[in-house]
Amino acid sequence: MLNGTKKRILCAVLAALLAAVWAFSSAPGAAAAGPELKAPAAVLMEYSTGEVLYERGGHDKRPCASITKVMTLLLVFEAIENGQFGFDTVLSASAHAAGMGGSDIWLREGEQMSVDDLIKACVVMSANDAAVVLAEAVAGSESAFVERMNARAAELGMGDTTFKNCNGLDEEGHITSAHDVAVMSRALMAHEKIFDYTTIWIDYVRNGETQLVNTNKLVRSYNGILGLKTGTTSAAGSCVSACAERGGMTLIGVVLGAANTDDRFDSAAALLDFGFANWKLTAPEVPELPVLPVKGGMTDSVALCAEAPAGVLTQAAGGETVSAVLELPEALTAPVRAGQTVGKIRVTRGEETVQEVPVTAAGDAEAITFLSAFRYLVRCFFFAQSAQFVSPPMNNS
Repeated sequence: MLNGTKKRILCAVLAALLAAVWAFSSAPGAAAAGPELKAPAAVLMEYSTGEVLYERGGHDKRPCASITKVMTLLLVFEAIENGQFGFDTVLSASAHAAGMGGSDIWLREGEQMSVDDLIKACVVMSANDAAVVLAEAVAGSESAFVERMNARAAELGMGDTTFKNCNGLDEEGHITSAHDVAVMSRALMAHEKIFDYTTIWIDYVRNGETQLVNTNKLVRSYNGILGLKTGTTSAAGSCVSACAERGGMTLIGVVLGAANTDDRFDSAAALLDFGFANWKLTAPEVPELPVLPVKGGMTDSVALCAEAPAGVLTQAAGGETVSAVLELPEALTAPVRAGQTVGKIRVTRGEETVQEVPVTAAGDAEAITFLSAFRYLVRCFFFAQSAQFVSPPMNNS
């Protein structure tokens, strides 16, 4: 028999354990049971927040084959955005590009093709030769381009990644991780035109002479699929970075090292299904922005403006409270300039702050000085004078 003291201790321990279990199950990255995967490394990430919802060997360093081209495409799209060249620009294949092995579109040295078709071949057919032509257009040579790939990876915080080439062919030291693949996939997805390519099933280049069939079979079978990129080599196994959107939420599912094509697609689908079944985005309800009084200003108040907070990742089952609180001073002191940050909207999920959105002044409030007061009086005087000249005539009828 337990005495009263031991009973109280036991009850306290059980209560603490139950509280810990509840806290874990309520966390945004927690769910009742993980997906069934046939791969050693996987990551599930929510696109808008970048939050990781599930991982298995997420930071294990391993090759990723042609998923490497996600970084290649990111740098290509950034070059286009910066005006370096356009989608209609015609490029010529170098001897180096034409000599690529593995998956390609059999470019001949000197053959010309538009950037649009090269991107299409790179995305849909995973063409190694097309990737090299694009890389050379961006940086002058593949080696110079690889330097940019590694620099961009560092900027994105991809600490597990070292690139040795632009297309993912097996090479000693060419490694990444499922987590890093999700990070660079998210960066590429910010360029929404990429989905014009990643959702293609069948298309053609060379005026219809060469057919391209998407290596990503999920394009035909998965509800809400947006692409993204597959990869297979003997060292990497079967890999895929897949993204899909449902109900306003976009997920990125990365699978590395699967034994075969079926396992990678089954695992990616299971990963995405797991995310859509267990999480959702909840829009915070933001209080109406007030007009703030201004002390010592030529105007006595200014209006405020702020962007709407992004959706907050919560469990689909509910139980998490999302709220938005305005944090503003009681008044502002002139001078105030339009666009000046005067406060913030703090968004919380439970006790955790997940967003802080700046609140800015919508207009100017000039400080009262002798000169500003004088200018104000002059404006008032001339306004009064002009009003006299435009007064309507007396009606004699």
